[in-house]
Order: sequence, then structure tokens, then C-alpha cells
Amino acid sequence: MSESELPWYRDGLKFECTRCGACCTGAPGYVWVDREEVTRLAEHLKLTIDEFGSSYLRRVGDRLSLIEKPNGDCVFWDSTQGCTVYSARPEQCRTWPFWSENVETPQDWERTCRVCPGSGQGPLYSLDAIVASVIRTPI
Repeated sequence: MSESELPWYRDGLKFECTRCGACCTGAPGYVWVDREEVTRLAEHLKLTIDEFGSSYLRRVGDRLSLIEKPNGDCVFWDSTQGCTVYSARPEQCRTWPFWSENVETPQDWERTCRVCPGSGQGPLYSLDAIVASVIRTPI
């Protein structure tokens, strides 16, 4: 890839999760999960896959998403503990904030930094790490 083809964030971006919940709360949405993630979450919660599925999953078309609380918050968000499945969280959560809609332009990244206190702070993520996250983001 030539220098002119590199994205605007070619020198990397900083991020450190503050576990503030800004990405876990608010407007309704989807946290897509695949079989591997369901298995990891079920094991983390010491549930069978069927128990986990009946308690925490919803089908949306041909995909699975975590359910939400009535206010739109992630079912695993707790205002005092933060993410209660942080070590087992889905890939979609692990790749935040490096989603395509957050890094497409410098203005998108600035908007993300305004809503996520960890964006623009902490360790520098390389171009390769960011691109790997953007590509895997299932949104």
C-alpha cells in the first residue's frame, strides 16, 4: 500500500477503556455474537449454551444479538460494576472504538472522542491493529 493509499490514521490512534459504559448504554442497538462468543460467554457465566441463549440472546434475521435492558443498555452493563462479562465480552465490544463508522474520517474520530473518554487517550494502537479491528467489526 502506497503512502497516499494509507488511511488518515496511518500513525495510529490512542485508546484505553475507562469502563465508563458510554458504548454499553443508551440508544437501542445490536451486539452481534457468533457461536464462539456465545460459548465463551456461557462458560464465563457458568451456564449451558441453551441456558445462556434463552436468557441473553435474541434472533434478528439470521443473526444473534445480545438482548438489552428496557432502557437500551446492554444486558451485561451494571452501573456499579461496569461490564459484568468484560473478560469474555464479544468481539464487537473488544474492537470498540475502532469501528469503521468511528474512524472513517478525522471528524468521525473527533465525534467518537467526545462521547468516549478513553478514545484519544492511553496507549497508541498501530495502523495494523486498527485495520484488523475495523475489518472484523460485524456491524
